[in-house]
Amino acid sequence: MPSGTCDFCNKTVAFGRNIRHQHSGRWERKAPRTNRQFRPNVQSRRMLLADGRRQRMNICTRCLRTQMKLAVS
Repeated sequence: MPSGTCDFCNKTVAFGRNIRHQHSGRWERKAPRTNRQFRPNVQSRRMLLADGRRQRMNICTRCLRTQMKLAVS
């Protein structure tokens, strides 16, 4: 998998719009919008697999948090 992609949930870059909120004067036009990217917070961690091996994986912080909660219970 390419870097920046979670190996657990396949979360990748999402695209959206960035709106500049201008605070000076009256608006003659709509607020300007530019394209932007929402990048997942992907960390490289060594995870313990089901068969007892350790493997380096790219995992987003949301999945890492969920894995930590499952490991405790």
